[in-house]
Amino acid sequence: MKRIALFATLAFAACCAFAAGQWIDVEKRFTPEQMRATGLDTLTAEQLATLNRLLREDPEHAEPAVPAAPQAGEPDRSRFVGFNDEPIVTTLVGTLDGWSPGTEFVLANGQHWKVLKGSYTLPKPLDAPKVKLVPGIAGRWFFRIDDDTPGARVYRID
Repeated sequence: MKRIALFATLAFAACCAFAAGQWIDVEKRFTPEQMRATGLDTLTAEQLATLNRLLREDPEHAEPAVPAAPQAGEPDRSRFVGFNDEPIVTTLVGTLDGWSPGTEFVLANGQHWKVLKGSYTLPKPLDAPKVKLVPGIAGRWFFRIDDDTPGARVYRID
């Protein structure tokens, strides 16, 4: 529990310092009671100096806090739910002869999907066909085997 409190406190301190644009050492930021409550008062002067140095290191080496803006000519789809997903192309495990609501698909990539809407019977069964799961709006997904065959609305069950 102490470690969780310490981590949360340090993370909060780091965020506040970066947001303010100026670093304030941990021992100056917290009251003596807060230092005791988080266990920071048990650190040696060398450990405290190392902690402060690590927390204020050059932000150039840190991960960006916000995603990069889209490139010119590229639409910003991050604000629309479901638009930032990419199609999944993989192989179906087993034989496929069709589907209807409730049919479950096991994919070679380990994912499991279930048909919500749509029915279709293939003219002949396909053994381990290549399939594509295409994202739609608002988190919807569609199962496709090719562009000429009707698809099905599916959802992930694993």
